[in-house]
Amino acid sequence: MEFMKPIEGGHGGCLNCGEQTELLHMDNIIAVGFGYAALTRGGEEVYNEIDGESDANGYGNNMTVLQAEELALKEPDSDWRIHLVAPLSERHYQRQDVGKWVLYEKGMGFA
Repeated sequence: MEFMKPIEGGHGGCLNCGEQTELLHMDNIIAVGFGYAALTRGGEEVYNEIDGESDANGYGNNMTVLQAEELALKEPDSDWRIHLVAPLSERHYQRQDVGKWVLYEKGMGFA
């Protein structure tokens, strides 16, 4: 598996949209409200916010980064990523070590 080059956080497309952190915290939820939020393993979607809200994946309302980490611990050699695409903010994280989800791409989102 190839690790993506980590990048600095900062603001995305909107100064009011909050900081795009360089590392995800374990208590963050994988959700954006309006847009696309997902966990992938090797490019295959394991969880997405829409199915999570309907409990189709068994995660209650929304999956947390800690729950994603628990899945990743079972298959640590896989390429795990979290994608958060929202209006005026887009962030992509890759799991690069135990409990370390690193920002490797950010953008202006959509709108």
